[in-house]
Amino acid sequence: MPVQNAYNAYKQNSVTTASPGELTLMLYNGCLKFLTQSKKAIEKKNYEQKNMYIQKSQAIIAELMTTLNMDLEVSKNMMALYEYMYARLSEANMKMDVAIVEEVEGLVTEFRDTWKQVIQINRKQQFASGDSV
Repeated sequence: MPVQNAYNAYKQNSVTTASPGELTLMLYNGCLKFLTQSKKAIEKKNYEQKNMYIQKSQAIIAELMTTLNMDLEVSKNMMALYEYMYARLSEANMKMDVAIVEEVEGLVTEFRDTWKQVIQINRKQQFASGDSV
């Protein structure tokens, strides 16, 4: 039990000390985790778990939507893709369709990988300019 308490404290601390960019990365990773679990639930024909995991994925996508700065053109394009992913997950939930979940998983993976690169570039620029993190 003490190990689990230490792990939970570590997880909580990692969230509370993360930068906004790192939090976004955590959201993408969480979404991917729930999409993987939803595929497994579909394959096992576990309707309750499938629904729960797809809804958790949709909640993360909805949270990502709220973080967009709609003054930027790129945000408008991202919003359209987020809306598409959200709608496709609703369809996957109704149809029990692993292929649709995999389609969304591919899009989320691309977003996550791109975001990870942005974080790395920003860190390099901060260190090159002498700013501390």
